[in-house]
Amino acid sequence: MRIFKNFSLILVTVLIIGTIGYTFWLRDRYVVPILTYHHVGIPSGKWRLNTVSGKSFEYQMAFMKRHGFEVISFDDLVEGIKAGHQFSRNTVVLHFDDGYEDNYQYAFPILKKYGFPAMEFLISDKVGTPDYLTWDQVKEMEKYNFLAGAHTRHHAYLPKLNLAQAQDEIAGSKKIIEDHLGHSINYFAYPTGGFTDDVKRLVKEAGYKAAASTNRGKDRFNVDLYELKRIHINNTDDEYSGLILWFKLSGYYNLFRQFKEPGRAHQRVVNE
Repeated sequence: MRIFKNFSLILVTVLIIGTIGYTFWLRDRYVVPILTYHHVGIPSGKWRLNTVSGKSFEYQMAFMKRHGFEVISFDDLVEGIKAGHQFSRNTVVLHFDDGYEDNYQYAFPILKKYGFPAMEFLISDKVGTPDYLTWDQVKEMEKYNFLAGAHTRHHAYLPKLNLAQAQDEIAGSKKIIEDHLGHSINYFAYPTGGFTDDVKRLVKEAGYKAAASTNRGKDRFNVDLYELKRIHINNTDDEYSGLILWFKLSGYYNLFRQFKEPGRAHQRVVNE
């Protein structure tokens, strides 16, 4: 009996020490989650896996509001990282890639309803074409803090281009968007998350303050402002009482993601 009591005491002690140690280990590995959406609307066809329904999007925004998440702008995130700011554990950033018209139709009214800022990374040469936002829509969205960033001119996979082509995609998209909107475009997103050291250099030289990837590159903690990892959100994340969404919002999701080489082509581009 005495041996059993001693064993129980040792086990409890080990569990307490392990829990405290794990908690402190996690504390230093918190990363503000950057949630990334593409299509918002009715999942169908080839975009089904890359579309969050309007109902799910409403649920996800209401979930964050109900549970006290602070949605900040990408600019606030970047400036906070530069300043060494300690973000609270309920901070989140919202992003949209490609500039689809359904973002204006479905996501924009819900973001206005909850007063959440967001960023739309535009494929500059697609703006105004079928299924994509118009410049007037982009300007209207910006009035409500749904701001524009750049996502190349043609959604080109940058590691496969020569430097002149990559520069045109990176700097060219910035200039086109700036000419239409009349203000600086400070942030860039790599199509499918792909980049190289040369591509990063071109992004910096073009005058961007930061760039967003997916889960490519070795920086899991978003210290490098030109390799900021984002988290893809899909139509099933609100299942199981929002358990998956909770995990993606936790700030520790990056610790468990599969590592991918930044310059290697990825076949399932719909998720990035």
